[in-house]
Parts: sequence; structure tokens; C-alpha cells
Amino acid sequence: MLLGAHISISKGFEKAVKDALSIGANTMQFFTRNPRGGAVKALDENDIRKCSELRQRENFGPLVAHAPYTMNMATNKKETADFTKRVIREDLERLEKIGAEYLVIHPGSHMGDGVEAGIERIAALLKEVVTGDEKVMVLLETMAGMGSEVGYTFEQLYDIMEKTGIPHAFGVCIDTCHLYCAGYDIQDRLNEVLEEFDRILGLDKLKAVHLNDSKFGLASRKDRHANLGEGLLGLEAIERVINHPAIKDRPFLLETPGGMENYKKEIEILKRMKDNG
Repeated sequence: MLLGAHISISKGFEKAVKDALSIGANTMQFFTRNPRGGAVKALDENDIRKCSELRQRENFGPLVAHAPYTMNMATNKKETADFTKRVIREDLERLEKIGAEYLVIHPGSHMGDGVEAGIERIAALLKEVVTGDEKVMVLLETMAGMGSEVGYTFEQLYDIMEKTGIPHAFGVCIDTCHLYCAGYDIQDRLNEVLEEFDRILGLDKLKAVHLNDSKFGLASRKDRHANLGEGLLGLEAIERVINHPAIKDRPFLLETPGGMENYKKEIEILKRMKDNG
């Protein structure tokens, strides 16, 4: 079972993997750069080599990168679009050198122009920066549907990928909080939700899972993560998710509040759930 959390890379990738191992994780997610900005540090080849050696020794799972929140692929502003394209290009090149498998990106916000316009802009931008030959796969994250967010239905994600002309180049990262708040009842109808995902996108597109409880209820269209068992989704639903035969081998990544100590506690909870499953 692949269990991980969001780990800081501020002290290097080898240190980040060690930190992940210290809380019982065997996979991890990290921001490619400052999540609220665009700054990025130069890569340290020695650090990357040591990280790779450590991953091999420990049989460590995928490195999942997360793009900064300052990007918006659905923007109607040229300056923001240019920034977003530059960041994606740079990050894909850097992540290949690091040995990361995936880059998770929020589809973006249409800024009042409507979902269809947002889908068109996202697909056009991705078509400019992704060739389909990259070793790092871009994953579109399922969103809760707050405000003018795009990507809160499986159909929207399908349309984005199809309109790029290279749908094989993209995958999906589902977020349990986002799915629930977008109206997908993974609490009581998980089988049906996954069957719908399979029918529209294909389960082979589902590459990673953000594992979060939710402070708000089904179809609330609000994005507020809660610690496992402390939200409206609940531990029983989380247990069914991680043990579901269709997705149990995907990397499960915590994005819950509380930092490393909380991650350690929740990974222990998840391991017990896995044993029970």
C-alpha cells in the first residue's frame, strides 16, 4: 500500500524522503516551488543522486509534485497564462531530472467567463506546453466547484484532455474532500462514483488520491480539508476508499491540517484500516 503526505523539500529531496520515511510513509507529495509564488531554487545534482539511491534502498514509491496555486490555466489574462506556461515547462523539465512520476495541477478558474470557456483555455494552454512524450505525467486534480473553478465533474476533465488532442498524456488525481463537496457521494455510493469515473474517463486515468476528510457536506461546493475522522466524510468512508479493489494500489496522499505529527498519526490509522480491509 502506498501511503504518503505533503512533505517540505526546503532542505532537499533526500531529506524530504527521510522525513517521509520517519512518519511511516512510502510515497510523498511536494510543492514544485513556493505555493503562493513563483520562486524556485536551483537543483542540487548530489542531492538528487542521494535521493534516488535512498528511494531504491527503501523501495520508496512515486514522487508526486504539486504545482503552485498562483497558476491558472483557465485565465483570460495573458500575463497569468504566460506565467503558468513558463512554470509548467520548467517544472516538467526539473521533475524529470528529479525522477518524479507525476505533476498535479488544479485546472483553474474561468474568471466569470463560464465553464466552457475555461475548458477551452485550459486545453489550449496544455497543448502548448505538453508534448505527450514527457516522462512526467500531468495529473488534473478533481475540484470542489468553488466559485469559478473548472474541473469539478468527470465530464469537464474528460473534455479538457480530449481537446488537447493528446489525452493519453494526462491523468487524474482525485481528492476525497473535493469529490464529496462537488456532489460525488463517496460516503455512501463509492462503487457508483468509481463506476461513473470508469465510464467517463477510464480507471486507468486515476493515478493518485488526495486523502482528506471534509469540513463541509455533500455537494456543498466548498473546499475545506479536515483531519481524518473529524469531518463530515468520516473514517468509514476513508477506509472504504483505501481498500477499494479498483484503486487500492494508487498512491494515497494526505493533505490534512496539523503537519508532520498529525501525518504520522493518520498514516498509522490508515495502516490499521488496511489491515482490517
